[in-house]
Amino acid sequence: MAVGTRPLVPSRLAPAKRVNGREVGLVHGTRRAPKTVVGGYIALTKPRIIELLLITTLPAMVMAEQGWPPARLIVATLIGGTLAAGGANAINMYIDRDIDRLMERTASRPLVTGLISPRNALIFAITLEVIAFAVLWVFTNLLAAILAVSATAFYVFIYTIWLKRTSTQNIVIGGAAGAVPVLVGWAAVTDSLAWSPVVLFGLIFFWTPPHFWALAIRYADDYRQAGVPMLPAVVSTAQAVRRMIAYTVVLVAVSVVLIPVGDLGLIYSISAGVLGLLFLAGVVDLGRNPTVARSMRVFGFSISYVTLLFAALTVDVLVRFGW
Repeated sequence: MAVGTRPLVPSRLAPAKRVNGREVGLVHGTRRAPKTVVGGYIALTKPRIIELLLITTLPAMVMAEQGWPPARLIVATLIGGTLAAGGANAINMYIDRDIDRLMERTASRPLVTGLISPRNALIFAITLEVIAFAVLWVFTNLLAAILAVSATAFYVFIYTIWLKRTSTQNIVIGGAAGAVPVLVGWAAVTDSLAWSPVVLFGLIFFWTPPHFWALAIRYADDYRQAGVPMLPAVVSTAQAVRRMIAYTVVLVAVSVVLIPVGDLGLIYSISAGVLGLLFLAGVVDLGRNPTVARSMRVFGFSISYVTLLFAALTVDVLVRFGW
């Protein structure tokens, strides 16, 4: 059963090539090594991950405002969030540069190729964090600024430094950092927190394991070679998929809980039900037919799932409150 597609699929993989004197297998066609220093610094921020974070931030702001927030507030929050996430990702690359050179998926990163020096990368990352905190504090509020920087601290110290190399729960616990942007978005509007953003946080928290493990199935050999105990690299695919199913079931349940908690209507409710069933069906299908192609389809659909679900949430709120 095909549940959706995304540019990140095996058919877009390029032929094997040599990186740092070592031949790596299939290299993703869209993961070319940056050629310029500017491109290298941009790559340090992991723009694709930032896109996902922003996709969840703006809907949380709309929900908090019960309408469309002021443009100035949106711009400040998204800029601050982008800088904070970019800084966190750059620190992650700085710390992981030793294992990045061992993995096919990360062998073209700028710290591995030598395009950017480790010292300059760290200075760049810290500068982004300082600017992010200042932007959020000045143009939104202190709570939003603290939440954004605390997510960076969690991602760096709890996930990257501690859990990533020591525990199969690395992406489960460490993935909480990626759920914080919904709290930042809500706090930027209200200067407080409530149950709705907490449930949104839970939604992203439970979405992260099946999303990432689907990708990790494709790159399990990479993680084994680097000694990173990502779940699909240390257990069978069948065991990993069973965990994915469990998290997806909880994810769908949390998405339904948001309906009464967030006072949402039919647009979101129908979307949550349909998208949740499709996501679950895709993961179950992966368990029945455990192939790399199907794991990448699940990965691709997981991105579509969170994008469409949060888009439906935004539309639902705007329609219900007559914006």
